[in-house]
Amino acid sequence: MSVLDRAHRLTTAGLLMLVTFVAFESMAVATAMPTAVTELDGLAWYGWPFSAYLVASVVGMVLGGDVGDRRGPRAALLSGVAVFAAGLLAAGVAADMALFVAARAVQGVGGGIIAVSLYVVAGQAYSAALRPQLFGAISAAWVLPALVGPLVAGLLTTHASWRWVFLGLLPLIALGLGLVLPAVRALAVPDGPPALSAPARRWWALLTGVGIATMQYAGQRLDLPAVGIVVFGLAVLGVGLRRLLPPGTVRARRGLPAVVGARGLLAGAFFGMDTLLPLTLTQLHGYSPAAAGVPLTAGALGWAVASQVQSRLPALPRVVLLRAGFVLLAVGLAGTAAVTVPAVGGWPAYLSWAVAGLGMGLGMPSVGVLLLDQSPEHRRGADSAAFQIADVTGSALCVGVVGVLVAAATAGLLSLSAAVLVAVAVLTALAVLGAVVAPRAGAAGRRSAAVAPVASDPAATLAAS
Repeated sequence: MSVLDRAHRLTTAGLLMLVTFVAFESMAVATAMPTAVTELDGLAWYGWPFSAYLVASVVGMVLGGDVGDRRGPRAALLSGVAVFAAGLLAAGVAADMALFVAARAVQGVGGGIIAVSLYVVAGQAYSAALRPQLFGAISAAWVLPALVGPLVAGLLTTHASWRWVFLGLLPLIALGLGLVLPAVRALAVPDGPPALSAPARRWWALLTGVGIATMQYAGQRLDLPAVGIVVFGLAVLGVGLRRLLPPGTVRARRGLPAVVGARGLLAGAFFGMDTLLPLTLTQLHGYSPAAAGVPLTAGALGWAVASQVQSRLPALPRVVLLRAGFVLLAVGLAGTAAVTVPAVGGWPAYLSWAVAGLGMGLGMPSVGVLLLDQSPEHRRGADSAAFQIADVTGSALCVGVVGVLVAAATAGLLSLSAAVLVAVAVLTALAVLGAVVAPRAGAAGRRSAAVAPVASDPAATLAAS
């Protein structure tokens, strides 16, 4: 059996197309944004389209989980793609900055729903044996947009219009949905009690989104007030996340809480350094923007390679691969400290960040598989939403911490080299912590009865559709 066999190939192609195009939009929009805000006379609002998308995506994740659990994966995926497409259309035709920001918020809601819906579909449409292959393919689907997204967006913006960065995706998104719909139409609506009431979860999601946006804003300020903003963001996050994450997530309690926590640790440790590395190379070693971006490309390629390797090791326990991923991530992060030594230069980052990417390629698909193995079908949407929220929160927290350290260096409180070393130490410690708690991500000796039928039925269901 394979994710590309007769029973699964259209579903897989459709899912991967949706992932690729959503990823492309995420990677490309930063390239088109300066031209867009200038044309719309909204330079003073420059950060708002990013923040609007981020806050709305957290709400979308919760909405996607609720719809998936109550009405099934077909309704969730349809609504996510429809909302995302509406946001693309509105952004592409926006006549002023306020409409553009609103359109980005609509995109965020749709993107959040799609992100969660993919896990709900994967849980029902693919057996446990095929999920490592699927998540390996999904990880690889992010690489091409990371490599060519900014370039394509730049060419469109220069030679056509920034509006085509949004409008050009509409027919491609429709094609991806058309491929996957015949399969998801046959998937059942989950039975069982829902999680927390949907209206309550949406308010907590909005609060969490505000906290995440606050942390991201603090990471971009590069001044001392960023410290106070971080404190405020942490307080808001703490209130919101208590209602959205599984109990015991902070303590990495065995089972699903440890899986969700591991996703946050992976994302935070990796993306915290991913944002700092180009700045480090340009400021400490005078690298050009293109040269400073090469380690990020190496990391993306390492991620893609390792994700394919893990898909070929179905017999190896996922917790073993997860721990190996954390170890490689820790090694890559620690090795990056060498760039702070003037006599060494920046070249070690080209190797160390490839190693960190290998760690993510082993770790990220593994936590996805563990999530679906341990989440009962009737609340798989809510658990997938918590999983995605942990990812975004972990990234925002670590980027915020990195931003405060850079701000301290900018204010003269410490050198940039020292700030980078502190950041490396903190992020490496998170990766080591992940390696320590990775065994707790096991299924605690049981699998939900609601999940058991999934391993045997999906191929027949898809073939019948």
